[in-house]
Amino acid sequence: MPTCKAVSRRTVGRGKTFRRDDVHAAVRLALRLGAIGYDAVKHLVLCRIERRPPKLNLTIYPYLPRVAVATTSARSYMALLGRAA
Repeated sequence: MPTCKAVSRRTVGRGKTFRRDDVHAAVRLALRLGAIGYDAVKHLVLCRIERRPPKLNLTIYPYLPRVAVATTSARSYMALLGRAA
């Protein structure tokens, strides 16, 4: 089964690996929750592996970065180039 090697050994622990499917699902959930960050994804992966509900309350963890993901339009790219779409 494919695995995804942890990048930060400081937080995850030496030699810890996760299944790619678990990491992918955790990233998708983090994006839906608006809390994408290493700590948030790690928490979601561990909850998935341990089959327990995640406890990601963003008011308790204000240091977790929040994101808003939207589909980029051609008009946005043209605005960056200084041209009208």
